[in-house]
Amino acid sequence: MYLRVVFLVSCLLAMICSVGAVLASDRYITLASTTSTENSGLFDHLLPAFTKKTGIEVRVVAVGTGKAIKMAQSGDADVLFVHHRDSEDRFVAEGYGLQRYDVMYNDFVIVGPANDPASLRSLTTVTEGLNAIVNSESPFTSRGDDSGTHKKELSLWEHAGIDAKGRASSWYRETGTGMGATLNVASGINSYTLTDRATWLKFANKGELQILIEGDPMLFNQYGVIGVNPDKHPHVKRDDARALIEWLISQEGQELINAYQIVGQQGFFANANK
Repeated sequence: MYLRVVFLVSCLLAMICSVGAVLASDRYITLASTTSTENSGLFDHLLPAFTKKTGIEVRVVAVGTGKAIKMAQSGDADVLFVHHRDSEDRFVAEGYGLQRYDVMYNDFVIVGPANDPASLRSLTTVTEGLNAIVNSESPFTSRGDDSGTHKKELSLWEHAGIDAKGRASSWYRETGTGMGATLNVASGINSYTLTDRATWLKFANKGELQILIEGDPMLFNQYGVIGVNPDKHPHVKRDDARALIEWLISQEGQELINAYQIVGQQGFFANANK
């Protein structure tokens, strides 16, 4: 009788532990973010530390900034982590987001083939570089996917006074894909393209591509994080989303961001408390 009681108690305890484990695994939030933060490996570096500390799993959906924002607007994400300030501010102003916070930055670069048919290597500004590409009708590969990088590219063409799509013939091509896939196309056809530096550093199939223009202040690339407003979507996990945001901008999160390196180079620079 005693052994039977012990057995039943043991089974009950095992069931309680099992249920607890299931409930713990069900505590998660959805993060809509960019392909650059995912492709660079940053989230693999950051998010396990957050989950270990809080017990909250973060499920990342990595798409272009435009798609990430639409996803958050539809209530299909709890947190938005992207890199196009105008779109982020509009997201908050329209009531979809609670508050925006700076998290980190890096920069964009223009890469192109080693033989550099447009002679970008001798130039110092992105405006000069884009004009040289147009004047030489050298191949340029665009993401064309409404991502933060694509939005940045379009703003750079506009600043240079160039209607790239309007003048395009065979030299301007849109992939409609993420940064890694676009870099693969650029590498395959030896064309110029705009990329964030972190994805470029992580990208293995560089072929003959090299960085040809960098350091122009116009290539600055700021990332921001926003909690989705539960007034728009009551199912949003506001408290757990807030926990992630507070951790990202905390000293611990910021130090982990600064510690992340790709092939010996710092991938992102934390600036939540700039």
